[in-house]
Amino acid sequence: MLDRIKLALQHVLPQKWLTELAGWGASKRAGRLTKAVIDLFVWIYKVDMSEAQKPDTASYRTFNDFFVRPLREDARPMATDANELIQPADGAISQLGPINGDQIFQAKGHSYSLEALLAGNAQMAERFRDGHFVTTYLAPRDYHRVHMPCNGILREMIYVPGDLYSVNPLTAANVPNLFARNERVICLFDTDFGPMVQILVGATIVGSIETVWAGTVTPPREGVIKRWTWPAADSEGAVVLLKGQEMGRFKLGSTVINLFAADRIRLNNTLTTRSVTRLGQPLAQGLSPQSEPVTPPDA
Repeated sequence: MLDRIKLALQHVLPQKWLTELAGWGASKRAGRLTKAVIDLFVWIYKVDMSEAQKPDTASYRTFNDFFVRPLREDARPMATDANELIQPADGAISQLGPINGDQIFQAKGHSYSLEALLAGNAQMAERFRDGHFVTTYLAPRDYHRVHMPCNGILREMIYVPGDLYSVNPLTAANVPNLFARNERVICLFDTDFGPMVQILVGATIVGSIETVWAGTVTPPREGVIKRWTWPAADSEGAVVLLKGQEMGRFKLGSTVINLFAADRIRLNNTLTTRSVTRLGQPLAQGLSPQSEPVTPPDA
């Protein structure tokens, strides 16, 4: 009964208004009140502050500052094998596996298409047909910065407006096409292992999605698809990120979806649905690196 009530509320509550209100409140400096809210959040969600660069909750001026807190440099060791891709975020695997044609598995009884997820971009969708996907859910207690699973050259970013349903396991199991309906930021990279997409999915109360190269992508929420492109690595203005480097962040939690082309990677066989993920741990093994590896322009 409680689950039905939670699902019903998501359909009737003003998602955008609640999200904007939460974003406004989370950005305010309120001194002792801010600290009290952070302390309550840490207690309710059992956040491990010993991993943070600043473990003292009084050191955060706003709730947003706390939520995107950086970790200690030694908190997340990175797998160093050049042919190994790493997990991009702390969280838990929602689903992972092969893309069946153009269909991605969401939950029992629910799948969605590559083209729908990629905002109708049929050419981009074709590059990932019969490839692999990983959907990682970031719970409120998790570290909310997202990093690169491998070296990558940014080629395209698409902002897609949409709904702001919660992306927790209950909603994923009951709302069809959830990830193709929600607001999202699609980032396409050239990598040593073919094209890779990393998608930051919005949700209720997610006040902001940011990337390291563009800053805040949303808000504002203007209701239109936006697209940006970048040049190859040897051109002026190229954006090159190395494995383990931060690429984006959520101000309040959400989901990251990774897409990989067919026959380019093999997912770690120890990962299953609901596996706990930690940034830097093995995600996949590369199968066929390109002859020219991805390196910074001045390397």
